[in-house]
Amino acid sequence: MPRMPVQGLNDWLAHLEALHPSGSAGIELGLERVAAVKLRLGQQQNCTVILVGGTNGKGSTCAMLERVLRTAGYQVGLYTSPHLLNYNERIRINGLAVEDAALCEAFQRVEQARKDVALTYFEFGTLAAWEVFAASGLDVIILEVGLGGRLDATNIYEPTCAVITGIDLDHMDFLGPDRKAIGREKAGIFRPGIPAICGDPKPPQSLLDHAKAIGADLQVLGQDFGYLRQDQQWLYWGPVAGAAQGSTATTRRGGLAFPSLRGEMQLTNAACVLATLEALHRQLPVAMKDIRQGLLETELTGRFQVLPGRPAIVLDVAHNPQAARVLAANLGEMAFHRRTWAVFGMLADKDIGGVIEALGDRVTDWLPCTLKGRRVASADFLADRLQLKGKQIAGRFATPEKALAFAQENANEDDRILAFGSFLTVAAALQMLGRSA
Repeated sequence: MPRMPVQGLNDWLAHLEALHPSGSAGIELGLERVAAVKLRLGQQQNCTVILVGGTNGKGSTCAMLERVLRTAGYQVGLYTSPHLLNYNERIRINGLAVEDAALCEAFQRVEQARKDVALTYFEFGTLAAWEVFAASGLDVIILEVGLGGRLDATNIYEPTCAVITGIDLDHMDFLGPDRKAIGREKAGIFRPGIPAICGDPKPPQSLLDHAKAIGADLQVLGQDFGYLRQDQQWLYWGPVAGAAQGSTATTRRGGLAFPSLRGEMQLTNAACVLATLEALHRQLPVAMKDIRQGLLETELTGRFQVLPGRPAIVLDVAHNPQAARVLAANLGEMAFHRRTWAVFGMLADKDIGGVIEALGDRVTDWLPCTLKGRRVASADFLADRLQLKGKQIAGRFATPEKALAFAQENANEDDRILAFGSFLTVAAALQMLGRSA
């Protein structure tokens, strides 16, 4: 067995990586291990739990929910993954990352309870997050699904409302080869009789069938709730709060300012947020003024984040074709830039060709780079894929930092620099630029 950590957070994180053969980067889906340790810990649920899954948009939806509920005066815990710069980012209490001491204490409790169970990095962290939340007297806990849903560690907790932001092709080695299989896996977070919010206007039939089979109170974007753009504002429409399941009565919430998070897709995420809050109005009543303020004040690093200055620098964690298409649309809505220099780093198990195609002609100068880690695609591998797509490569770089430095040296003031393709790409750019997550 690995040596027990006796120092600080870094020692604990190294211990977590060594516990399971797959390490921090590995994935082994299943609930048996994590549920057994949860039972030993005696973890109980004493507050509202919102479980958020989906291929893209999970992080933005969680951030909006957290900000709105905090604005309304609730005590809120948020668990997300992965982190950008520091592990503590994954566990937030009222908008603040957990302190090292509290996190280490939670790790210690999980370690004592697990005995001989070889938890994965994510499973161990999920249990520890709940330990932190349990000691914090919260009104609501928001859990972001790590991968899939049905067999994800977060699914050991019983949601008061389950949200799926959208369904597309990603993690196909684990979730299945098509939207039908992936949709069924993600629908595994639904529960009988509880609200289930789906932000995909055309979900696979497998999701609809599962929701019906178990009696989930499913609401689908464009059918049961949705939004309308209105010049400089937008309108939400959806079921009347408290209406019986199957009721056709609707409510409309107009005069909403656009969310602070950029891009058309954020209106879809915001609509999911409002649908969730309407569904939970009895447990967590929220005034419209708090919704408006919360959406305006939401911040989330690395989601079409445009840094001030010239040339403009855009950071985006887009790492699959659907997210890359959204990124391309957002780039198209920006003011004119003569050239776009793309610091491009990805993991090897992603749809690299699909991401390149999704960007279309938005990038003029590609700067493929090699990220740190075991699952990464090398700069040469990325360059080969770019050449197959007929893209212009400005160089091949051993690190994203070197690629970003090259872009800064060669870009003019009327150009823009894009760093994207992975959380690791954005993290490296943030560190080089001296910015926090």
